[in-house]
Amino acid sequence: MLKYVLKRLLTACFILVGVSFLIYLIVRLMPTNVIESNYYATHEKTEGNAEALKQLLARYNLDDDSFWGIIKGWWIWLMNFFRGDLGVSLTNDKPVQEIIFANMGTSFAVSFVSLILELIIAIPLGIKCACNQYGKLDYAVTVFTMIGISFPSFFFAGIIIKVFAVDLGWFEAGGLSTPSLPIDVSGFELFINQCWHLILPIFVLTVLSIGSMMRYTRTNTLEVLNADYIRTARAKGLSENSVVYKHVFRNTLIPLITTLAGMLPALFGGSMIVEQMFSLPGIGNTAYTMTRGGDITFIMGYDMFIAALTVIGILLTDLMYVVVDPRVKLGK
Repeated sequence: MLKYVLKRLLTACFILVGVSFLIYLIVRLMPTNVIESNYYATHEKTEGNAEALKQLLARYNLDDDSFWGIIKGWWIWLMNFFRGDLGVSLTNDKPVQEIIFANMGTSFAVSFVSLILELIIAIPLGIKCACNQYGKLDYAVTVFTMIGISFPSFFFAGIIIKVFAVDLGWFEAGGLSTPSLPIDVSGFELFINQCWHLILPIFVLTVLSIGSMMRYTRTNTLEVLNADYIRTARAKGLSENSVVYKHVFRNTLIPLITTLAGMLPALFGGSMIVEQMFSLPGIGNTAYTMTRGGDITFIMGYDMFIAALTVIGILLTDLMYVVVDPRVKLGK
């Protein structure tokens, strides 16, 4: 086991190196960056100012746009990355890792609660629909889940805001807390206020993600229900509940574990569109704002943060296969 984990971690390092080069190449090919935009917002485009801008870009290894210049800039960034330094944001002159961890809390809270609700609702619902294939419940749930899958997140979020915030006035349209809340408020009152503001974003994320998880569970359950050992269990006289929840459910989890690889970056990476729609101060909203502004340093740090979480998620998925199914053997 230890040898396998070490081997996968070494492979992950090579993957991250390749990913970092592709990301760095793409961001360096962007038509502009935040330094250039801010500089020419206050300076005219003259030859003298262009030279001064070039010297400013040189401080961040962004002055040479040739192939070898990009390679040099990437190598300097990569060495700093493996030392744990993601660089300093070009927008607000703060360390990138500090910005990520400062804005990750809200994103994690929304994503985590949404994930728990998704698993609690989608997996039992998928199993129930599979056990009642082509029944009324199966058809009804399939229709509603397909509608949920088809909705773009910004469109569904807009509808929810219009109905529950604007028309009914039950919630506020955005933000993490009520603007009229006293500045000195803290503790339990502030916590409840913030939780109330997170209900709509959590609802949107949960509804949009239930459909795919439910359909995936239903398909896997149908395959397991047709297996020979399930027919054998029923022939032995086991109750239907025992067959479904003791034999079918555990074997249904094996394919579902594959989805865990994408859950880790989703938990910590935030949701750009939903956070933007609800004006949440999360890492997704921050990444969207800084990406639009061309903050190359932050884009690199954030994307590599997501890439690292993805690699770790895949490794954890492989290890979970062994836990759920003892027949699975890890490679040497």
